[in-house]
Amino acid sequence: MKTENKNGAGKLGRPRLLILGCGDVGLRLLPLLRDRFRIFAVTTQETRQQDLRNAGAIPVIADLDRPQTLARIARLASTIVHLAPPQSDGATDRRTRNLAAILPDHATLIYVSTSGVYGDCGGERIDETRPLRPHNARAVRRVDAERTLRIWARRSHSRLGILRVPGIYAKDRLPVERLQKGTPALLAEEDVYTNHIHADDLALIVAAALFRAQSCRVYHAVDDSDMKMGDYFDAVADAMSLPRPPRLSHAVLQHQVSPMMLSFMSESRRLVNQRIKTELGIRLRYPTVVTALKAVS
Repeated sequence: MKTENKNGAGKLGRPRLLILGCGDVGLRLLPLLRDRFRIFAVTTQETRQQDLRNAGAIPVIADLDRPQTLARIARLASTIVHLAPPQSDGATDRRTRNLAAILPDHATLIYVSTSGVYGDCGGERIDETRPLRPHNARAVRRVDAERTLRIWARRSHSRLGILRVPGIYAKDRLPVERLQKGTPALLAEEDVYTNHIHADDLALIVAAALFRAQSCRVYHAVDDSDMKMGDYFDAVADAMSLPRPPRLSHAVLQHQVSPMMLSFMSESRRLVNQRIKTELGIRLRYPTVVTALKAVS
């Protein structure tokens, strides 16, 4: 008769992995890990259960906004991927705080954060040692999540890897609707540097981090592109045979785009990605946005 280990797997079975926020990136991650783990995916929607099963995960109904539902995932697995975003209000990430309260000791957790925690860097090239200066509420909540998880990792003797992620794109995650609407971009002389990662490459980075990330270490999950935001929109427009967006000054454009988009257009930075290559052993499938767009055009 099989005996159970602390991960809930039989001695001859696969260890358990818990994914929180199993959306597009989580679904891309499943094929990379389902032969090595018995994967449980948390969802708040009963209607998603069959889709998760079809993708190779065992669905678990729980809600990070409702701590009383989290007992069912406490100690379910000692390997965790946290892809869930913070709630949309407040200065703290209540979801991550609720999660940290029920996480097991001696665990491994990979947290997918955002490059927005750096704020505006004036277009400078930055590595993972750059001080955090979040400029908007979304990024402030992400900083709180990172700090919460660092405290948990040190207290529980667990291994935490933090991936700071920029704009995620894929064939079905391109700004096509924006281009079709003719939403303007910034004038070239006022434009900001932006950073990108293909969703498939992000899944590869998450998988590698599970096995290779150093504890409480930060990694930039970003490709090799060196692009300004308007040039990105132009490249997508050309690849999809759409008109390039008009260019306006920041002063004019701020009245024509959403506050969220304006915040992206007010921060300029270029992330260095050496750590994912040297420490995680990553070879990007799509080294640049241009490489990926050639495959869809």
